[in-house]
Amino acid sequence: MQDDDEVTPPSEAERRWNRYVELADSVTGNEGPSGVAAIVSSLKAEEDYGAYQAAHAALARFPHPDLGQGVADAARELISIPQDGSGNILLILTHAGPAAVNSFNEAIRAADPDVRVSVRELVEFHESEEWLSEESAQNVLLMPRT
Repeated sequence: MQDDDEVTPPSEAERRWNRYVELADSVTGNEGPSGVAAIVSSLKAEEDYGAYQAAHAALARFPHPDLGQGVADAARELISIPQDGSGNILLILTHAGPAAVNSFNEAIRAADPDVRVSVRELVEFHESEEWLSEESAQNVLLMPRT
């Protein structure tokens, strides 16, 4: 339930929140790139009230190549979710290390050109803002940039 939602009863909002956390906590990391893509695609709410911490923890359970591939597979969703969500996912990806980053970079190179451009713009935005502004997170994703 979002702050401006006047339709969903609080009890239903709590049930949905609990269910989301339960599903995220049930992720083992063996679901492959499609499991990563499903988590990324689920990050649509602006105010998550802490539920996305469970989603981020679930992403940490995936093998790094699956993490990179799955984030790339969800590129269309990544560019449409709230900016805090996309920035956090990209930061998780950069912190996961070379196997995740290389897998992501390779998969994005094979993506639709419009998606590639949009993801590049998103990465550049986050590099100029909070999420990827630290030196260790800059110029890591989508390299080389052409």
